[in-house]
Amino acid sequence: MNEFGLLLMAFVLYLLVMLSGFVSFFKPGQKIYRFSYYLALVGLILHSLSLLVRTVQSRQAPFTSMYESISFLAWGCVLAVIIFERKYRLEKTGPYLWLVIVALMALASSPALPKEVRPLVPALQSYWLWLHVSVTLLGEAFLAVAFVASLLYLFSGEKAEGQNEAAARKEKLDLMAYRAVAVGFPLFTLGALVFGMIWASKAWGRYWGWDPKEVWSLITWLFYALYLHTRLVYGWKGKKSALIAVLGFLAALFTFFGVNYLLSGLHSYT
Repeated sequence: MNEFGLLLMAFVLYLLVMLSGFVSFFKPGQKIYRFSYYLALVGLILHSLSLLVRTVQSRQAPFTSMYESISFLAWGCVLAVIIFERKYRLEKTGPYLWLVIVALMALASSPALPKEVRPLVPALQSYWLWLHVSVTLLGEAFLAVAFVASLLYLFSGEKAEGQNEAAARKEKLDLMAYRAVAVGFPLFTLGALVFGMIWASKAWGRYWGWDPKEVWSLITWLFYALYLHTRLVYGWKGKKSALIAVLGFLAALFTFFGVNYLLSGLHSYT
């Protein structure tokens, strides 16, 4: 089985997981939950094999193009969702997370994104590429969980506060977003900023050059630093924290997509 066949099977399984999650809204049951969970695990294995095949065949990291990076980000999101599923039993939150994953997989499969392997320029032929990009994308995967949880919190409405069950769900969403940021933020800091600056020094002879990707990575970092600072120091929770988490991930999305296509700089994907 080639890389694209494995990726297609993973995509189909993720789609089934998402659909079964939405079906459980109307027909809750333990069987549907277990079925979707095992489908997700199989999908993750197939997706992992797809990345491994890509790595072996290309003899380079599986995130050197936009297609590869989106696929790896989707893989990271699946890993994050499975981890949080074990911890929190996502229930009604899960299908929306899988919707994001399915959207990423569909985008990666788009004919608009080149799939062929391209030789790396000398500056990218470094083990720092593995550390910088992989850790950054894993951090963003956990931040995506916080984004979805925060969006659901904001759209759940203020009236839900008076209802015990709905209020408990909002509290769970708030805690889930916080825990996801608590994992994603250190990973993003290590990958995007620390490893990125070390690699920049080795590749370009400077730690920081105000390249658009560097600037927007810093903006993203500041949003999540604000999120954690206001929560831990001032006790912010709920709506204000959720709004910061949403804005932070929108900044991360612009760093990932917008900078590549709208701004020119040393960082670029095709």
